[in-house]
Amino acid sequence: MNIRTELTFHRKAVISLLLSLLFLTNSAIANTISNVGPTLNQKAPIISVLNTQLKAVNISQLSGKQGLIILFFRSADWCPFCKKHLIELNNQAEDFTKLGYGLAGISYDNTDILKKFARQQNISFPLLSDQNVRTMSAYNILNKEYSLGDDNYGIPYPGVVVIDNQGKVIHKHFFKGYKKRVRFSDLYLQLKNVDK
Repeated sequence: MNIRTELTFHRKAVISLLLSLLFLTNSAIANTISNVGPTLNQKAPIISVLNTQLKAVNISQLSGKQGLIILFFRSADWCPFCKKHLIELNNQAEDFTKLGYGLAGISYDNTDILKKFARQQNISFPLLSDQNVRTMSAYNILNKEYSLGDDNYGIPYPGVVVIDNQGKVIHKHFFKGYKKRVRFSDLYLQLKNVDK
């Protein structure tokens, strides 16, 4: 391993560690789910989603120069916490895109619900509909409280995954319940400092 490759490896390890530690405050530790989500520093699972124009999209199409930030949310239809979180991300979308990250939100909602919410709130990033619960299952975030046949089957544990420009998961954070969410202002500052 040459010095440049070794430095790149160490930089990615430090990024992953810093991003993971960012959200581990005393109050967050009690609400964190550690065994949910894709494996850190591994290739991100594929996504099986449709955008609001009913077109299939993939991670590389959604990514910016530095990678992709995915917000997994329960519903833009009935979940007030999700709606608020989507609007918070939208308010900081330009900051993240200036850092070189693409943004996307993924839910079990159908494309009509997502299109309506995006239009009403002027959401600037794609809202994507998980198809047949494939993405939530692949990302190991399918909420186990609901089984096939329940109205809410297919919702994820809400959280955020950051994928780098090599397609690897460099950050994930999910909370128990549905009220506590990742603070995008904190994530922005961390990514800004790491990318310098």
